[in-house]
Amino acid sequence: MRLTIMTGALCVALLTSLGAVAQVPPPDPANPNEAIPEASNLPPYGDTINIETAKKAAAGAIAEAMKRNWNTLCVAVVSPSGDLVYFEKQDNCQYASVSISQHKARTAARYRRPTLVFERLSGRGPFFAYLSTLDDVIMSRGGNPLVVGGKIIGAIGVSGGTGSQDDVVSLAGVEALK
Repeated sequence: MRLTIMTGALCVALLTSLGAVAQVPPPDPANPNEAIPEASNLPPYGDTINIETAKKAAAGAIAEAMKRNWNTLCVAVVSPSGDLVYFEKQDNCQYASVSISQHKARTAARYRRPTLVFERLSGRGPFFAYLSTLDDVIMSRGGNPLVVGGKIIGAIGVSGGTGSQDDVVSLAGVEALK
C-alpha cells in the first residue's frame, strides 16, 4: 500500500514537471530556419532512369576521371527513389567507396539536391545541427541529381577521391545527359 502511494505521488510529480520541459522556446531571429519561404520549387520527379541513360551518365563521369588521371573512383547511378540502377568501379577504388557512392546518389535523389548542399549547411553552425537527424543523409559532396526535361530521373554518386574530385566527376556525369 505504501509503495503504491509513493509510486502514485512520484508519477504526479513527474507529470507536472514535464509541462515545463515541453514548452517551446520563442523563435530566434538569428536562426535562418525561422524564415518561412514564399514557395517551395524543387524539381519534380520524372520517370525512372533507364539502364542506357544510367550508363551514359556513368560513362561521362568515368571519362572525366580518366582525363584527369584519377583511378580510385566508384560511380553509382540510382532511380528517383534511390534504388541502384547502375554501378561502375575503377580498379583502384577503395572498398568503402562502393557503398559511399551509392549513399551519395541515394541522398541526392531522395532529397532532390546535391549532397554539397548538406555539407555546406552542416558547417553553418548549431542552427543546422538537425541535418544529422535526417533519415539516410550523407553530408559530403559527390552526389548530384540527374535532371532531364526539368524532372529528376535519378542521381549519380561518386566516391573514392577527395570531396572535390568526387564532385567534379559526379558533375561530369550530370553534364553527359545534357
